[in-house]
Amino acid sequence: MKNKKPEIRFKGFSEEWEECELKDLCTIITKQTGFDYSATIKPSLITESSQNTYSFIQNKDFSGTNVNFNTDYYIPKDIADTFPNILIDKPSILISISGKIGNVGFYKHIDKAFIGGAVGICKLINESDGLIILYKLVSNLGQSYFQSLTKASSHSNITVEDIRKISIEIPSSNNEKIQIGNFFKNLDTLITLHQQKYVKLVNVKKAMLEKMFPKNGSDVPEIRFKGFSGAWEERKLGEVIDLRGGRDYKHLSNGDIPVYGTGGYMLSVNEALSHDEDAIGIGRKGTIDKPYKLEAPFWTVDTLFYAIPIEKNNLDFIYDIFQKINWKQKNEATGVPSLSKVAINGIQVLIPKREEQEKIGNYFKNLDNLLTLHQGELGKLKNLKKAMLEKMFV
Repeated sequence: MKNKKPEIRFKGFSEEWEECELKDLCTIITKQTGFDYSATIKPSLITESSQNTYSFIQNKDFSGTNVNFNTDYYIPKDIADTFPNILIDKPSILISISGKIGNVGFYKHIDKAFIGGAVGICKLINESDGLIILYKLVSNLGQSYFQSLTKASSHSNITVEDIRKISIEIPSSNNEKIQIGNFFKNLDTLITLHQQKYVKLVNVKKAMLEKMFPKNGSDVPEIRFKGFSGAWEERKLGEVIDLRGGRDYKHLSNGDIPVYGTGGYMLSVNEALSHDEDAIGIGRKGTIDKPYKLEAPFWTVDTLFYAIPIEKNNLDFIYDIFQKINWKQKNEATGVPSLSKVAINGIQVLIPKREEQEKIGNYFKNLDNLLTLHQGELGKLKNLKKAMLEKMFV
């Protein structure tokens, strides 16, 4: 018999959860229940203007608690008002019924919205059920139901009956529903904040890579650290790096020296190609546009070059240059992307003096450390959410 108590729950609650179907908690409307508006709303009536219109919500416009009202299209109010069933103005669960099947969103009454035909509308009978239903449906348990429907059918859509029969276990206590819903809502808010910070830092890095390196036709950057002046020197990349080829590792034994390929770390062996010189890995074949730093000691496979700075050039600065190069334009193959030593070594670059290289290299190194930090926090929060969705639902 199925256990109707979650593994983890808030203090003070011990009752078994109630098992019901989604139709017991919502009024469910899909295009199969008679809201097919295609004969009335012609494409010419759909507008990009937000004046005297309602947002036209499609299955790409919602995810979790986020619903995008600044949509691509809008429906004139006088036309939309003739379809009251799909002009939602009360809390509802939105479910993608074709295309992105199983994508789920929670609409709260902020603005009226007109819902597209690829979306099932579940108008809540009790608003307090909203978040508990939402997070049950986005959990692995909920998503596995949608997956089972698509695997069992050759059609890329689900029906109103499929939605009505979704099994939902919920607490009998409204207070427990609200606490669980708010827990995950707050977790989603934290995830969104870290995602926004990460994206902001990515954009800062992208902008500064443009401004702190000379643009085409110039030999000085737009932004420079105080105390530096004069033109940067034009050099071939082969004059500032020693480009070396990786080798097969299969003859080696297990050990603690990491082996890297174009996709990153692979395994560890007992010998190194570079014992004490850090480098930059760049794909020779396959993934040729994802350079990354390699900390000695290491071994690289034969599809990954490794570049060691020469003449006291700064590794972090050279890594910044590698990130600015459009490696796909250097591809020499018609099939699997490939780079040659000749092509890489012949690339023209601009180089400042060592001291300025170090300043620039350290700046971007610190920025990368911040990016790694936020990416790590984001990963932890997502893993926490995944784990708690498993343990806090039946």
